[in-house]
Amino acid sequence: MNHLQAMRVFLKVAENGSFGRAAASLELSNAVVTRYVALLETHLNTRLVNRTTRSVSLTEAGLAYAEGCRQTLEQLDAMESSISQTATDPAGTLKLVAVASFSLFGLTPLLQQYRARHPKVKLAVTLLHRPVDLIEEGFDVGIVGPGQVTGGTLIKRSLFTVSAIAVASRAYIGTHGMPATPASLARHTFLAPSANQSISDWIFVTEDGREETVSLEPAYSVNNAVMLRQAALADMGITILPENHVAEDLLEGTLVQVLSGYRIKGADKEVSLVYPGRRHVSAKTRSFVDFTVDYFRAAGVQPLSPAFQNT
Repeated sequence: MNHLQAMRVFLKVAENGSFGRAAASLELSNAVVTRYVALLETHLNTRLVNRTTRSVSLTEAGLAYAEGCRQTLEQLDAMESSISQTATDPAGTLKLVAVASFSLFGLTPLLQQYRARHPKVKLAVTLLHRPVDLIEEGFDVGIVGPGQVTGGTLIKRSLFTVSAIAVASRAYIGTHGMPATPASLARHTFLAPSANQSISDWIFVTEDGREETVSLEPAYSVNNAVMLRQAALADMGITILPENHVAEDLLEGTLVQVLSGYRIKGADKEVSLVYPGRRHVSAKTRSFVDFTVDYFRAAGVQPLSPAFQNT
């Protein structure tokens, strides 16, 4: 027995006081309506209706059961209506995980504009300092770098690529001099963008494609771009940071670019929008994905087409 359908049929009989009128209202046959009521009575082991050749009346148990059916079905209809509205109207809490180095510099304006557009959506943001399983940990969407999230089949939208450059404070360069070649970096204090990093190779590429590799031993290393920038501003040495993190410092002259005629091979980072590749994507997730892609497109960045990644 379809219990919910049986309850709807019985309630319609109770409201109409007739099997025939209930059947017509539900577009069912009299036999089907009669069978549903009989199945309910068998299931409950009690009589719900008194039948005569001319009318139908509810027993005391039938009256109580009809009222219970009405309350239950009203609650169910309200719940389904709410869920259905949520599927089309962005609302609820969006759980977002984001790479910390980008978020601390550029995420707030995006989130502010999104909230202005979709005030019914609450944002719960987690900054990424470790690998994350997007689905297992219950996140709706991520703004991350390569390989930072896993979690079944994910849809990835490439948002932008951040170029990395070597920088130092103007005071540090004034004291220690400006390196003329990558090899001369070995005579300077190097601040590494990775915690516990020992000697590592960095490849600098000229405009004509010539590569020069230099091994650098850091005097200071940290896996947080904010602290690394602060170390550079504190005249501690030369470091490598995403260009957008230090754009204002370069304009103000507190930091200067080192070896500006070179590109650092393999140091650029792609930032992508990632979300679970489910059949039904919630309205809040879909709205955030669409808004974020449009946000960066308006900024002059052309996101790539959606791509699936199995992790």
